Amino acid sequence: MKQNDDLNALAKGGRTNILGFALRLAARLPFLFIAGRLYGADTVGRFALAIVVVELAALLATLGLKRGLAQALASTDRPHAHVVWDGMVVAFIVSMMASAILFVFPELMFPNSGTTGLDRYLAVIVFAIAWSDVSLAALAYRHNVKATVTARAIVEPWTISIAAWGLYYVSARDGLIMAYVLSMAAALVASLIPFIRSYGLPHGWSPRVTPLLQLARRNVPLAGADAIEWGTRNIDRFILGLLFPPAIVGIYYMAQQVASLPQKLKTSFDPILGPVIARNLAAGNRVAIAHQVKQVGFWIITAQAALLLMGGIPAEGVMGVVGPQFVAGAGALCFLLAAEVLASPGAVAEAGLVYMARHRNLMVSILLLGFQAALSFALVFQMRALGWSVNVQAAGPAVALALTLALGSTIKCWMLSRLTKASVFSLRPGFVAAILVAGLVGWGFTRLPHELEWLELSVGVPAIFLVYFAVIGKWAFGPEDRQLFKKMPKSEPTLPDEKV
Repeated sequence: MKQNDDLNALAKGGRTNILGFALRLAARLPFLFIAGRLYGADTVGRFALAIVVVELAALLATLGLKRGLAQALASTDRPHAHVVWDGMVVAFIVSMMASAILFVFPELMFPNSGTTGLDRYLAVIVFAIAWSDVSLAALAYRHNVKATVTARAIVEPWTISIAAWGLYYVSARDGLIMAYVLSMAAALVASLIPFIRSYGLPHGWSPRVTPLLQLARRNVPLAGADAIEWGTRNIDRFILGLLFPPAIVGIYYMAQQVASLPQKLKTSFDPILGPVIARNLAAGNRVAIAHQVKQVGFWIITAQAALLLMGGIPAEGVMGVVGPQFVAGAGALCFLLAAEVLASPGAVAEAGLVYMARHRNLMVSILLLGFQAALSFALVFQMRALGWSVNVQAAGPAVALALTLALGSTIKCWMLSRLTKASVFSLRPGFVAAILVAGLVGWGFTRLPHELEWLELSVGVPAIFLVYFAVIGKWAFGPEDRQLFKKMPKSEPTLPDEKV
């Protein structure tokens, strides 16, 4: 019965997150269009490098609480409100330190273009990102995924889209930065309102210094795993910033933003999968963990493969929508979309490894990140030696990312399988058939005459979608997969007991 309850919780979270993904997609596309058409590749490139540093600082400021908070709440005998507010204090202190460093040294955010105007003030938003992450993690422990969807898929992307359009007419140079700050502030408000409604203000609470330090020390492997995973997805952009001018970075960033949409499917499952794994680990039910990882992994890779076909086959048309100068990023887009599919098994397996083998997982992740960086430089330099064009060279880090993630998935699935003594990933024949059939349909649309190219996106992409899921539904989905599409009766989530 407990296993079925966990599956229901994962399915409910999955349905909510699929809706959130659709909403995020609807809001993100206008931003990409506005940024590409109004601001241009140079300004987008500066912006892309700056937020790499800001988001890394915010991630480190959470000290692993995005994943570790569920375990802390599951094992505490203190009121949950006190524990989560302890976490908020930790995140606030560390984020303020990070903001101060970036404010004093803004060249860390803008390494290849200098700093003027409002550049250094981008640093003040670090705490908002960190607080939003911690509060949403606390809500996810109580199975409130709706708050994450509202903050991350509605408030944040629509705010940055609308603000980027309006602020362009105020400052074409600083408009993107101001829009980003406004979107993160709006997401914080959207996160704090349900957080305070759920946990309340901590009556009779005072921060405990020793437990806070112990929590931070315990979460170092979790924080490291988060930072390494984040670095794996962003170091390619930083390497490009070191080797190419901002315009090249801007083109790659746009391809990365389109390709990162599938990644949100995986990261949006973390808030539900993490607490479920933590509870089963506390109960000693490792086989259940393997089953849950395998189930969620299949859901995610199924959706991500569809997005690979829908975005990769007509890649030039997709990038052309953002702007004519961004068509050069079509090759990078294909490799980045493929990387998301290859990453899925390992990324979901890591949800279990961070609880069961956190230090080994961290070491593997560090080695993989080093491999990715070295391979990225090697590919770019080799392409330069062969005299290949700059746009082809710029796809080198995307190729390195795809190869690294494939290797990482193989290693991490093997590690979790050894720990749980059960399979954590399976490649279903129906899934492979769906890719082949839908890919053939998409290829057919790319062969249309030049005067009918408009059909490639308007008709070809929906056709790929329909054919792919028709085959998946007929030959790959089983009874447990169909839970994702069933409407469950409304019920209050069952939470671990706590002292009040």
